[in-house]
Amino acid sequence: MAINLGEELVKSNLLTRDQLEKALQALKQNGGTLRSTLVKLDYVDEENLLQFLSELYHIPIIKLNGIQIPEDVLKLVPERIAKKYIVLPVERHGPRLTIAVADPSNLILAEEIEFMTGYNVSMKLCSELELIQAIKRAYGGGGEIAGKGVTNIDAKDYTLDGLDENNPLFLEEDQDAIDVDDFDTLVSGAIDNVQVVDEGGEEGGAVDLTNEIDAPIIKLVNGILIKAIKEEASDIHFEPYERQFRVRYRIDGVLRKAMGLPIKIKNAIISRLKIMAQLDIAERRLPQDGRIKLRLGRAKEVDFRVSTIPTLYGEKVVLRLLDKSSLQLDMTKLGFEEDDLKLFHNAIHQPVGMVLVTGPTGSGKTTTLYSALIDLNKETDNIMTAEDPVEYNFAGINQVQMHEEIGLTFASALRSFLRQDPDIIMVGEIRDFETAQIAIQAALTGHLVLSTLHTNDAPSAITRLIDMGIEPFLITSSVILVQAQRLMRRICEHCKEPIEIPEEALIDAGIPKDKIGTFTCYKGKGCPYCNHTGYKGRISVFEIMPYFEELKSLTLKRASGFELKKRATELGMRTLRQNALLKVMNGISTLEEALRVTVED
Repeated sequence: MAINLGEELVKSNLLTRDQLEKALQALKQNGGTLRSTLVKLDYVDEENLLQFLSELYHIPIIKLNGIQIPEDVLKLVPERIAKKYIVLPVERHGPRLTIAVADPSNLILAEEIEFMTGYNVSMKLCSELELIQAIKRAYGGGGEIAGKGVTNIDAKDYTLDGLDENNPLFLEEDQDAIDVDDFDTLVSGAIDNVQVVDEGGEEGGAVDLTNEIDAPIIKLVNGILIKAIKEEASDIHFEPYERQFRVRYRIDGVLRKAMGLPIKIKNAIISRLKIMAQLDIAERRLPQDGRIKLRLGRAKEVDFRVSTIPTLYGEKVVLRLLDKSSLQLDMTKLGFEEDDLKLFHNAIHQPVGMVLVTGPTGSGKTTTLYSALIDLNKETDNIMTAEDPVEYNFAGINQVQMHEEIGLTFASALRSFLRQDPDIIMVGEIRDFETAQIAIQAALTGHLVLSTLHTNDAPSAITRLIDMGIEPFLITSSVILVQAQRLMRRICEHCKEPIEIPEEALIDAGIPKDKIGTFTCYKGKGCPYCNHTGYKGRISVFEIMPYFEELKSLTLKRASGFELKKRATELGMRTLRQNALLKVMNGISTLEEALRVTVED
């Protein structure tokens, strides 16, 4: 709950009601902060006010006169941020950074510095005048200091090399670029005086961003999106709870808290996101899906796939970042071992047949298929894809977005594809018997078909097709290769260091005894570059199963997935666990990651 300083001072008999009203009037006319206004009017003594704030917010007081701040500590907070937001890094002990602030209510600022530096931040309270003087001494007298606390995040505080993020442009579907200033007007006009239905089912809680929180909310949302791009996040989660509105980023496959926002701005932020994604802001009872296109400067474009869903305390919004510039489409850099890459490459260059890629959501299946299509993309071939959704678009490939609500399903799209003279067909996912049946027919009638399934390993894809109702003889006649995959985090190269792991632990994980002692295990110590996680980036782990004749014979007998896997490994298939352990032995990832992303064989 936000603390009203004026009311608290009146309750504590440090200020009269009449003095508070006069101070608020002066604040309205002259600007500044209530705290500085009260001191200027001589209604409250600065030292007494400082002590009161310390007790109110449970933050200790610090005196900065005579304190020498180490240069490496000062560098943690850029001069521009320090002068704009009246904050000064004071000392660092291990993973904890202490900052001096004049406004103890600005908890968002502490969250941001914590995220920016990678340190756990604690605040100490200082008088505004003393803090300004200390900032000038520490960074030099040049540059203007704001003279008041910050309550919102400015998008331009998150710099991206080579990009002009000060003036982001938002593109809407099938529309020309809209300057951010025009877009702000569009947003304000669209939601002005709109009554939204609250979770209780009654009208109320009208959202009007044309009031004094308009610009700050816009800057806050811009800042969250831009920082997500900078941190190379794959998803942004906006999550409402009873007393907090939490924002989390998924970075390298793991969710991390980015900031906690006041619950009172929940509706304003969600409305801003929904307008940007062209969703209905008056509908808060049903899930919605949309898309935002963000252009930074003239060079970089990022799409955000937007999904909303009603929860107990309001709508949760998840944004999936689709940054084409960071998409890795070079098959040689995905994580294939040399022999596995040769098998996959040979399979996708067959003139007919089916190649299946399996794995859970978020395992990199789409990236693998896109890399295959880019490798296959030639003027002599007609490539058609059925996707839900189309995440990235590529020149030379005919991509079709599914719309089940109007009857455009994977199955219906596949039927139409066969009348479009295709050479190569990619099906985003085989979900049902009808889609599987048409895909296999296409593979049997002179086409190369690429698709995905949701199974835990490669052999299970065969049994999954049988469970769907596909006859085993059709599977053995069409499938060329099945590939399962996962994503595991890479060790951060900036803080990588060797470690000792007991021999028993290595053997239990599945590393052959004769290999122990021939390699070195590593881990990331943690540094600002990797946000003190020890990991930076991800690499794919593959299980490549060519459809050997022996496996086809087992399929015709309707053998189980276990029997297929056992025979495939005897024929030379490297399992997901074995592939992950190989990356541990090569110093790419850690044993903990290998155990986290794969199951025991």
